[in-house]
Amino acid sequence: MTRKSRSPKQPRLPGRWPLQDAKARFSELVRRVRSEGPQLVTVHGRDEVVVVAADEFRRLKGERTGRALVDALQESPYRDVDIEPKRGRMPVRDVEP
Repeated sequence: MTRKSRSPKQPRLPGRWPLQDAKARFSELVRRVRSEGPQLVTVHGRDEVVVVAADEFRRLKGERTGRALVDALQESPYRDVDIEPKRGRMPVRDVEP
């Protein structure tokens, strides 16, 4: 009986980690994120997640101040349009004592 030899492992591209390698060498993955930048983790050959440094994540995420929304609304050509909802009287039920 002869065994079929497995095809040689394809060389890993820089910055790309198969999931099993990322799990087994997580400390190295973290070091490379810090020194080389974002690292891509693949599952079954498909790109799944990117590991980034915390500082880079915070920069990309941005602060949640709402300033961008306020600026966009103030720059709108329709900012003077009255969008105040009309309020009507609501019927009130009698309450029995």
